[in-house]
Amino acid sequence: MGLEYRFIPEREYESYEDFKANYSLTIPENFNFGYDIIDEWARLDPSHPALLWCDDHGARVTYTFADLKRESDKAANVYKQLGVGKGDFVLLLLKQRPEAWISIIALIKLGAVCIPATYQLTPKDIEYRVNAAGVKVVAAVDEAEIVGHIDAVREKCPTLAHVALVGDSAIDETKYVNFRGMMAQASQQWERPTGELANQNGDPMLVYFTSGTSGMPKMVLHDFTYPLGHIVTAKYWHQVEDGGRHLVMADSGWAKFGWGKIFGQWICGAVIVGYDNDKFDPKNTLELMNELQLTTFCAPPTVYRFLIKADLSICDFSSLHHCTIAGEPLNPEVFHRFKEATGLEVTEGFGQTETNVMLANYKWFPIKPGSMGKPSPLFDVDIVDEDGNRCEDGIVGTVVVRNADQHPAGLFREYYKAPEANEKAFKNGMYYTGDTAWRDAEGYFWFVGRNDDVIKCSGYRIGHFEVESALLTHPAVLECAVTAVPDPIRGQVVKATIVLFGDNQPSEELKKELQNHVKRTTAPYKYPRVVEFVKELPKTSSGKIRRVQIRQEDANK
Repeated sequence: MGLEYRFIPEREYESYEDFKANYSLTIPENFNFGYDIIDEWARLDPSHPALLWCDDHGARVTYTFADLKRESDKAANVYKQLGVGKGDFVLLLLKQRPEAWISIIALIKLGAVCIPATYQLTPKDIEYRVNAAGVKVVAAVDEAEIVGHIDAVREKCPTLAHVALVGDSAIDETKYVNFRGMMAQASQQWERPTGELANQNGDPMLVYFTSGTSGMPKMVLHDFTYPLGHIVTAKYWHQVEDGGRHLVMADSGWAKFGWGKIFGQWICGAVIVGYDNDKFDPKNTLELMNELQLTTFCAPPTVYRFLIKADLSICDFSSLHHCTIAGEPLNPEVFHRFKEATGLEVTEGFGQTETNVMLANYKWFPIKPGSMGKPSPLFDVDIVDEDGNRCEDGIVGTVVVRNADQHPAGLFREYYKAPEANEKAFKNGMYYTGDTAWRDAEGYFWFVGRNDDVIKCSGYRIGHFEVESALLTHPAVLECAVTAVPDPIRGQVVKATIVLFGDNQPSEELKKELQNHVKRTTAPYKYPRVVEFVKELPKTSSGKIRRVQIRQEDANK
């Protein structure tokens, strides 16, 4: 017996209109994903497989729901020993080690606030995140570069009490916590908190740092109802199956992990494939897909672009029932080429770090390649003009959620400690996504772009402010503007338009030096793959850089 009877209506919907009008979601008081999903699965069906952990070196380890209950209870005891309690913040740099899933469940059980983060963060990035959130513990993989980055800023982080390392080699326990060592000694006994220690549905559970175009990354705060919002993501968009193997190409530090590799999928009983690989290789991925006989699969367009250029004949796709794509707009050519090779239609979905899936291509209507699909039943999605009025079909406007004041499950609570950002995002009961789109006569939504210039490269979200800030720390740079340029593989890549300081002259050597400087200063994936040197930047009369003009000029070249 699964959990669907508790959270998912038993009825089958006859049409999209039926789904949109009649989907309902049961949210019990004090809902806690750790107890009400993981532990409940362990009670009802303890041997049900939950996580299949793999790497490119042949490792294959299966965790049942009973295993996850036991290990998360032990991890909760470990974190409690480290002083973590309700409302405390913990930063995770765990790649796709099994401890990533175990730690997230444990921290939810504790009522703590989990901050998943990419392992590509630089010391500057780590320092900013720890201090902005007041992080008490950092849990990280025991790898020299990551540990070195933490060590470089540890003394600048007054709230950071412990650094817990996950690894099999000897760990200097005078400086770090040996997480696996503590887990081996930890008690399996853990009781659900009651009274003041129990979580409320509106309490903070999860924070993601998201890139913007003004200031440093914002903290997107989700509450304890967030996992239930992803039932729509998993069951109706991903179309995961109870017992079916589901692979999403995403590291644990990204919001896509929450979308596709833990919450809605486990509510529906899917077996999540944890593919622990540092570097994407299309041949390895296809071989793994062939070996595991996946049921469902999701990846950003970049992955599909590489797959369709690889030898798809090495993979038997007959077990694969449904494929999805997210992270950036889908190129119709990719859709058609993948369908020709595999017979599978790739269904696009749209959402943000701030939400679960907002728009998607569902099974009740035909796909229009390149369209984001139609709204989720959880959200009253609309397109509005600058005055907040609904745009007619075919008119580009800003995508909004009209029922934001009802706080549908999956919509974030707030930008933590950022009142100005909240004031901009929430107006007149609506949440303004910052994305622009238009709607056709049949109700399909079509993405146009970001209002705030966030660049989407290979599924990563990159804010121009962070890259420009990194470039401006180099002595040869006087001014710069960072924009996106189209790329056939990555969707978009970062371009830097640079005015040099003093007597510095443009050269290939300087270009490479600036690219490497960005890689050292911020996360390496943010570096500008395209660099153009100019005498001056286009500006408004008030002195603001006109990035839109740079993009327009690039488009006309």
